[in-house]
Amino acid sequence: MSWQNNRFETLSENGTPSKTALICFSHLRWDFVFQRPQHLLKRAARQYRVFFVEEPVFEDGATAHLRMASRDGGVTLAVPVLPAGSSGDEAQEHQRRLVDTLLAEFVGAPRILWYYTPVALGFTEPRTSDVVVYDNMDELSAFLGAPPELIEIEKRLLSLADVVFTGGMSLYEAKRDRHPNVKPFPSSIDAAHFAAARGAGVDTDDQAGIPHPRIGFFGVIDERLDVDLLRETALLRPDWHFVVIGPVVKIDPQILPQADNIHWLGGRSYSDLPRYLGGWDAGFMPFALNEATRFISPTKTPEYLAAGIPVVSTPIADVVRPYGTFDLVGIAATAAEAVAAIESALARPKEPWLTAVDTMLATMSWDLTWAAMDEEIRRIAARKVQPWTQTQPIKAMEHANV
Repeated sequence: MSWQNNRFETLSENGTPSKTALICFSHLRWDFVFQRPQHLLKRAARQYRVFFVEEPVFEDGATAHLRMASRDGGVTLAVPVLPAGSSGDEAQEHQRRLVDTLLAEFVGAPRILWYYTPVALGFTEPRTSDVVVYDNMDELSAFLGAPPELIEIEKRLLSLADVVFTGGMSLYEAKRDRHPNVKPFPSSIDAAHFAAARGAGVDTDDQAGIPHPRIGFFGVIDERLDVDLLRETALLRPDWHFVVIGPVVKIDPQILPQADNIHWLGGRSYSDLPRYLGGWDAGFMPFALNEATRFISPTKTPEYLAAGIPVVSTPIADVVRPYGTFDLVGIAATAAEAVAAIESALARPKEPWLTAVDTMLATMSWDLTWAAMDEEIRRIAARKVQPWTQTQPIKAMEHANV
């Protein structure tokens, strides 16, 4: 095995290089909402053979198999299809055989196992890989419906991982004493994608008839959203119109507040978001202050800013630091405070604020985040796998998020 072109590669029998395999195990569906895993793994696929293994689906009459599909960016989606009615133990055993079969294709080649969910330990063996990554993007044990044994399972993953990446600074502070190699990588930004909102002209058909001022939110609508705060804020300002984009999961849609000035548009694609943001006057992130939001680092914060949209948030730790500290995002805990903060955001001169926003965003990108993560992976591999030799030095990179 050798290093070639600053990549982990092996030579096949005919002498052609084959890329290292990166197999990711996730609790999220690739096609659900475009967020951190998609940003990072599409970039990883430029260098590695990336497989994204989802949670299983169960089908009547199915024989256990991996349903494989290609996705834009070079990622291969691998969905375990299991027989309907499989018990928990049977499902684990089916997945173990399927994953072992997938990994067998890379015997003798370097392999990276990348975990988003500790639950995947039930059917994988990290010690068979060259590098084990735990990208701890959320505190999953605090989410609605999380299995009670998740905390203990995560302890085992922490004992097996070579590196732990965290999705934000507050999560880093909570985990840095639980593993010897924890690296913080807060939510980053594809600034060019969202900057298109600044010049957006034609409004979307489903938004064109909504009056201004429009106050918008996009994201997954679940227990992390404070629906009462949204209701109360909309009630205080009936002349403002609140546009909400995103799928509703894990909560009863019946609890969502209904009013003439609250507009639930449902889920929309990542590619379409700039057009919607281009028609908003401000953004509002009414996150609940509960265990599920204690450690979140909302990706949408820099996305609103890149779109040139003034934004107000409840006091989520990773929003207060750094965005609130630098007066880029308004912070409000109550409906009255939210109204005052949004009024202030709408009234402030936009150019000085945008200059400060762009100065901060210039230090951030998913490209930089992935490059710094990949550098750490290579460092680990060079240390662990003795037959691998370094023929080209790794250029040290500074990363603004670390």
